[in-house]
Amino acid sequence: EVQLVESGGGLVQPGGSLRLSCAASGFTFDDYAMNWVRQAPGKGLEWVSTIIWNGDNTYYAESMKDRFTISRDNAKNTLNLQMNSLKSEDTAVYYCTDLKNYWGKGTLVTVSK
Repeated sequence: EVQLVESGGGLVQPGGSLRLSCAASGFTFDDYAMNWVRQAPGKGLEWVSTIIWNGDNTYYAESMKDRFTISRDNAKNTLNLQMNSLKSEDTAVYYCTDLKNYWGKGTLVTVSK
């Protein structure tokens, strides 16, 4: 059974940091480019970042490229997202996904005073 389980969300003040993780199982993790996608309250899905199978190339949405860092550990089947300088507009549910077949249930990040 394929599982993607996100963790690390929570409440943080503006300007703060959080590190999200996604534990993958049930498929060959290092065969896949992986992504973070988010959904803010009342809005649609927004692509955040992509990392290719070996981590050599990463891509970010423009508004996040200087604040977020995606990484992966293929030995541990884990995908990570380090988020710094968080803003209220980063409040969303963050999903780990391959964008085709596999999605986690998400972890909620709330940026608020």
